[in-house]
Amino acid sequence: MLDIALVAIALAFGAALIRVLRGPSVADRAIAADVALYGVIAAIAVLMLRQQAYELMDVVLVATLLGFLATVALSLLVGRRGS
Repeated sequence: MLDIALVAIALAFGAALIRVLRGPSVADRAIAADVALYGVIAAIAVLMLRQQAYELMDVVLVATLLGFLATVALSLLVGRRGS
């Protein structure tokens, strides 16, 4: 079951990378980069469960916090460019 989750995450990651490369606007690229980051975080979390390596939970939490801060910073940047 976790293998299916990893495949789904990989497909979402690939779609996000395509949007990063082909996105028509900066906002689309920023959202796609955010989705790609959270895809990596989700893959780490699934692998953590699969390998029962619960020490990776710290990595997941820190990466999630950094992703949130990056999203806030990008939204402020895109908001300033739009106005």
